[in-house]
Amino acid sequence: MLNVQFDPEALRQIIREEVRGAMESSKVRELPPFLTRKELMALLHISQTKTSELLGRPDFPVFREAGLLIPTDLLFKWIEKNTQWVEDNSNYLSVI
Repeated sequence: MLNVQFDPEALRQIIREEVRGAMESSKVRELPPFLTRKELMALLHISQTKTSELLGRPDFPVFREAGLLIPTDLLFKWIEKNTQWVEDNSNYLSVI
């Protein structure tokens, strides 16, 4: 029988390192300073419904003075902050 030990903290660390690496990759550096709604959908691989839900959140970074634009740097900070919130306030990642 195969006995596998799982360390949730090690998984969290791997995820953090991968996110940091992705953010430092050339692909992220190639992103424009502001994303359109369609670019946000493509980047996050989400539907129109989920995009509308995110854009309606009061804490989601949106620049509406020039149309509907999402500041790329604030988007990644928002993702990191909200991912940390999940780790701190739920056991979701500990049961994976």
